[in-house]
Amino acid sequence: MGCIKSKSGLTEEDLEFLKAHTRYDENTIKEWYKGFKQDCPNGNLTPVKFVDMYKMFFPSGNAEQFCDHVFRTFDTDKNGTIDFKEFLLAIDVTSAGTAEEKLKWAFRMYDVDGNGVIDQDEMTKIVQAIYDMLGAGATKPTDSAEERAKNIFSRMDDNGDGHLTEEEFLSGCMQDDELSKMLAPNVVQ
Repeated sequence: MGCIKSKSGLTEEDLEFLKAHTRYDENTIKEWYKGFKQDCPNGNLTPVKFVDMYKMFFPSGNAEQFCDHVFRTFDTDKNGTIDFKEFLLAIDVTSAGTAEEKLKWAFRMYDVDGNGVIDQDEMTKIVQAIYDMLGAGATKPTDSAEERAKNIFSRMDDNGDGHLTEEEFLSGCMQDDELSKMLAPNVVQ
């Protein structure tokens, strides 16, 4: 079994873990790994490299703030870099996950301080980061990030306690296509 390590650089253990925890087969995982190693020869994606990659998709916008939030959500072990396993698990959820899995991932991104709930300030930070990332070429929303966040928040905060639980967030997104498109744009309804 050592041949897998020498051929692709992936350990058998990592390969088996990714096959069990993603929707990818062995060949696809190896292809992703090859690309990851080309972009990150040391095996770790840094915040700076992550922003550079994101800027390719949003060249006219300011992607830094949004990338900080996405990076934090991808970096599950909180060590300041994204390794291949973290990367592929995140790609799997954000591209091939169920609507509920994608929304749970989005909830973790919006929960900036990691306390298990989203407050108005956190919602405003993320909405502002999305607005900034859209950049000059995009059609600007008519309301400010603060107004949009306040509106979203009031529609989702079922019990009016000033915090969104994961359940309130999921329920609000599942019941409102417009909210879902804004907060988790790649969620297929």
